[in-house]
Amino acid sequence: MSLLEEINSPEDLKLLSRSDLPKLADEIRQIIIEVVSKTGGHLASSLGVVELAIAIHYVFDTPEDKIIWDVGHQAYAHKLLTGRKDRFDTLRQHEGISGFTRINESPYDAFSTGHSGTSISAGLGIACAKNLKKESSKVIAVIGDGSMTSGLAYEGLNQAGDIHKDKDIIVILNDNDMSIARNVGALSSFLSRTFSAKKLQELRKELGFFLKSLPKFGEDIYQMAKRSEEAFKTFVTPGMLFEAFNFEYFGPINGHKLNHLIDILNNIKYLNEPVLLQVITKKGKGYPPAEKNPVYFHGCSTFDVETGTCLDQKNAAPTYTQIFGDTLVDFAKKDDRIVAVTAAMPEGTGLSVFEETFPERFFDVGIAEPHGVTFAAGMAAEGLKPVVAIYSTFLQRAYDQILHDVCLDAHHVVFAVDRGGIVGDDGPTHHGLFDFSYLRSLPNMVVMAPKDENELRRMLLTALNHNGPIAFRYPRGTGAGVKIEQNIRPLPIGKAEILTSGEDILILAIGRTVGDALIAREILGEQNISSTVVNCRFVKPIDAELIASLASEIHHVITVEENVRHGGFGSAVLECLNDQGIYNVYLERLGIPDTFVEHGPQSLLRKKYGIDANAIVKAAKRLKNRE
Repeated sequence: MSLLEEINSPEDLKLLSRSDLPKLADEIRQIIIEVVSKTGGHLASSLGVVELAIAIHYVFDTPEDKIIWDVGHQAYAHKLLTGRKDRFDTLRQHEGISGFTRINESPYDAFSTGHSGTSISAGLGIACAKNLKKESSKVIAVIGDGSMTSGLAYEGLNQAGDIHKDKDIIVILNDNDMSIARNVGALSSFLSRTFSAKKLQELRKELGFFLKSLPKFGEDIYQMAKRSEEAFKTFVTPGMLFEAFNFEYFGPINGHKLNHLIDILNNIKYLNEPVLLQVITKKGKGYPPAEKNPVYFHGCSTFDVETGTCLDQKNAAPTYTQIFGDTLVDFAKKDDRIVAVTAAMPEGTGLSVFEETFPERFFDVGIAEPHGVTFAAGMAAEGLKPVVAIYSTFLQRAYDQILHDVCLDAHHVVFAVDRGGIVGDDGPTHHGLFDFSYLRSLPNMVVMAPKDENELRRMLLTALNHNGPIAFRYPRGTGAGVKIEQNIRPLPIGKAEILTSGEDILILAIGRTVGDALIAREILGEQNISSTVVNCRFVKPIDAELIASLASEIHHVITVEENVRHGGFGSAVLECLNDQGIYNVYLERLGIPDTFVEHGPQSLLRKKYGIDANAIVKAAKRLKNRE
């Protein structure tokens, strides 16, 4: 009989003997592999923490004890153990369970996550709130998988280690890339379990009080003993960094040995001070294809379980990401001032080929987008041409640096904003629906969006030839499938193009929505409604002259964008018409309303939020009826 079938909460888990837990871990891994093979998702990370998730729920009293899973993409085992196994096959499906942790999904999800580096700060806030409310339950922040390259993580560590205030938080560093400790020695594992024992910790504190109480030389002897202990720990463990933050450090220990994990968690749960436990796990543990290729299986599409081969290769058209990466390499071969910057996403942003071709001109700053942007500004100040490739949702983390360090002095930094618009199954933390709004508000910034692959190549050339801050955003997934032109010409800044002409409706589209506008134009034409379709290309500067001229003649205007309506492209058109003194128009702005968009297929969400071809047709009819 399946052990997991009997577990509906961590209370059921605690009824199992320790000898049953390895079998449970195997069952959990099998279910994760089977479901993710059909839904896609973050496979390798979640497979690596199965034992850790079991041990945490086995030892601590959740949901009274709070667990924050950094990023949340490693929480699949956590979901299976906390009453969501019957819905686990809906993972990342529309109206199903999220691929990350969500407060509104389960009381066992202490914090909604999706971006990296937040767990320590959020956990510390929860711990301080509990202290003020006189609650004694524990807070556990599980961080890893590259998140320790995030500056926010160190800001949290810094405050947590403030010796002047009580901070009761346990940080578990899931080191699955062996970035800090390459070997898990028997000695260091033994010492961590021994040092964390409750009696030894009490004896250690009592000895400290005793040494300090000795007359004249007590404090000196205490400091000498403390330095000796730290030196010994540094010799056998990599914990000196965390000790410097005033954390009590234990580790590294093998994160797949359940007995060791449970022993040490049982010990450190009684320590009333900041504690950091480092565990070593193997990404993709238990599934050979994911162990061999953890980068691909970090966030994968559907795949064949037997072979590990991807099943989502039906469309042969290259992705926008691939087009960008290949084109940048071509330009870089002709201009040695071009450098590339990314934040722990060389594969995801299409820069892997650039890294292989120009390793000395490629810079991966880790999950540190604010640093990456200011770093690029510094290079631009010295005459280089930095191209910063970051997903739209992650570029938000560097808003101040874009404003202050790039735009203020108009440094020539090129922003390649990947995953603009609706992203799909990763949901609200990953949709790129705000970049038009937050970028167009900045002085000196130029903002573009291409209608197809060729226009993306032209925008990259335009950006490299420009002399100031400039951004172009493009969607996730394959392009329109157009034939790639070899003769790449730059675009005139701020100039749109008229694609079709008609007298009844003016459709102003930007980026991916241009294709929808052309489809809508065909449907409307069959109903004797003619339309002018404009590929606006630029959100800033907008082609005010062309838009004003057309709107003053046609009077029925639709704007369509894959961005929030607030402050986006449609707002720019309204401002333009107002500035030009054109008031006699009926205008509908199609875009995302003032909400966060849930996870689901891109086409379904575009239809639901009214930014596809059918939505444009309906808007056109509404406008004609108002006439």
